[in-house]
Amino acid sequence: MFDLAVEQLGFFGAESARNEIGITVSYWKDTDSIRRWKAHAEHQIAQALGKEKWYQTYRVRICLVERDYTF
Repeated sequence: MFDLAVEQLGFFGAESARNEIGITVSYWKDTDSIRRWKAHAEHQIAQALGKEKWYQTYRVRICLVERDYTF
């Protein structure tokens, strides 16, 4: 899905980590970009497969990043 997401208008990037649990955070320009991604036909197929085969549960959080810096 990452390769497909990269092609989408408003996609800024993503970070993933996998260990005992997995987490992926994707960054988007705005909520319209997020809505378009959620409605994308290939993404909807992956969402359905995720519910059917891969995940017992998952959580989606839509958050605003107000500041980002590193040291």
